[in-house]
Amino acid sequence: MLKKLLAVTAFTVTSGAAFAEDAPALPFGLSFGGSVAVTTDYRFRGVTQTQNDPAVQAGFTLSHKSGLYFGLWGSNVNFGSGTPSLELDPSLGYATTLENFSSKPILDVGVVYYNYPSASDLNWAELYGKLTFANVVTSGDSLLTNINYTNNYVAADTSSWNVNAGYSMPFGASGFGGVAGLGYTVVDDKNKYAFNSDDHYMDWKVGVTYGFKSISGATAELAAIGTNMDTDGAYDATSRAVETGAVFTLSKTF
Repeated sequence: MLKKLLAVTAFTVTSGAAFAEDAPALPFGLSFGGSVAVTTDYRFRGVTQTQNDPAVQAGFTLSHKSGLYFGLWGSNVNFGSGTPSLELDPSLGYATTLENFSSKPILDVGVVYYNYPSASDLNWAELYGKLTFANVVTSGDSLLTNINYTNNYVAADTSSWNVNAGYSMPFGASGFGGVAGLGYTVVDDKNKYAFNSDDHYMDWKVGVTYGFKSISGATAELAAIGTNMDTDGAYDATSRAVETGAVFTLSKTF
């Protein structure tokens, strides 16, 4: 069943609130933002979605001043011969600042639909809830906590929970920064789906970033990403799909 995990999809959908601050104003209280990226390996919760090959990715978010937003994110994927080559994920959500708390965290709730246009039998939906805290330890840092639930994990007709936390911080005014993340995924019925005969696994990410001062919104990231899945007896390709590897990403927000 480990092979089927390669049909899992995208990065966590970016909150519409993250774009709203700098996005140009549109009529009717709307604002628009987006991002583009190239990466040496598209990883979702620690697992490659491109057989450790590069990916080109892009997304946008259309937000309303009420906090409602619609997003669309896409990437090339490769799960092996005869599998889809494109992932296109729409999302619908609501984001707001919790003003009654001194830290003023951003609450973001919604649903994302992991969609493969050429292989609809792999499509599945997931609910998510996020809390983002700014200036937790030092000025300019950010802590994202996330919980996700689906009753049809990777279209396998079983429920699954995922919880994760990600932290980023700048290294002074150098333009460099650090990122770290830790996640935990569990399925309710491992007879329908299992992570190499198990019903849970952990994933992690540790890396450094650099923001280009000459190009607004442009960032480079080098990170080690992996999981604790047991790969004893697995083929080399399967092991590389889940073991810790270096991933380099260039991204630009607008």
